[in-house]
Amino acid sequence: MPRLKHRGALERSAAVDLFKHTLSTIPTIYGRLSYLASLRDANSGIYRHHGLFLAYGREESALALRSSHEDLFATWLSLSLAEKSQDLGAYFASLDDAQPLVVQHWKKSRIYRTHAPSSATPAQIELFFTELEVLLATWA
Repeated sequence: MPRLKHRGALERSAAVDLFKHTLSTIPTIYGRLSYLASLRDANSGIYRHHGLFLAYGREESALALRSSHEDLFATWLSLSLAEKSQDLGAYFASLDDAQPLVVQHWKKSRIYRTHAPSSATPAQIELFFTELEVLLATWA
């Protein structure tokens, strides 16, 4: 399939386009992290975004998505627990469903366990899960 480059795209990379046109419109770090995790195929682990694919091809678009996911995961881990609580609260507030319903579903389904990138170390994953579970417990 031919790659389509829109006017001005030649000066940018897939990662820049991803941030400029998509990630920058998501107000929370956790929201960005969740969005990127949703673009990873559950069967293959390959990231897919139709617009980036058309503009930059499969390889470059998948690389931009994967590296952005890894960078945002590292950013999330570097936040203090108080900052994580504030960001997660803002993320919940941005959703269509009521926070208590979302928190209850997360506790039951543990959907947040799909939000870590594949490249995360076991220690990073354990920290991510443990802190999210602590935060969810505060919204019981």
